[in-house]
Amino acid sequence: MPTVSQPQHKAGDFFVDYEEKVFEDVKANPGEKALVTFHTVAFEGSIGLVNMLQATRLQRKGYETSILLYGPGVTLGIQRGFPTIGDEAFPGHQNYTNQLKKFMAEGGKVYACRFALQALYGHGEPALIEGIRPINPLDVMDLKLLHMRDNAVILDTWTL
Repeated sequence: MPTVSQPQHKAGDFFVDYEEKVFEDVKANPGEKALVTFHTVAFEGSIGLVNMLQATRLQRKGYETSILLYGPGVTLGIQRGFPTIGDEAFPGHQNYTNQLKKFMAEGGKVYACRFALQALYGHGEPALIEGIRPINPLDVMDLKLLHMRDNAVILDTWTL
């Protein structure tokens, strides 16, 4: 069997060149908007958290940024905890709540479809994290159309 002649990696080593930036750091022009839509189930994959991080980054780049939670995406905006609301039952249990609260504290807007909230997942509006705006299911398309009309950056993701 061949021997490995390279030293073993240790804590603090870099695997990649994380400092090189290939593209310019784009910032929003005044009045530019962004919309990030979530059609994913909480805790069923990483895309929900990734989208929240992308939305926060767009907000920090100067875009007037909104998040739309619809379909199973509304499950990202539900208050959770165990044994009581706000308690972290396991590490990362409150990641969605913490990211959404941070996003809203920095000026971002979050909308949740009332149809998905009640008809699909059996929750009322009081189950939403404070600051999330419930909207009529007919507003889901209009929110997207308004952003399209404004030539906004739109990130759509779906998971099933």
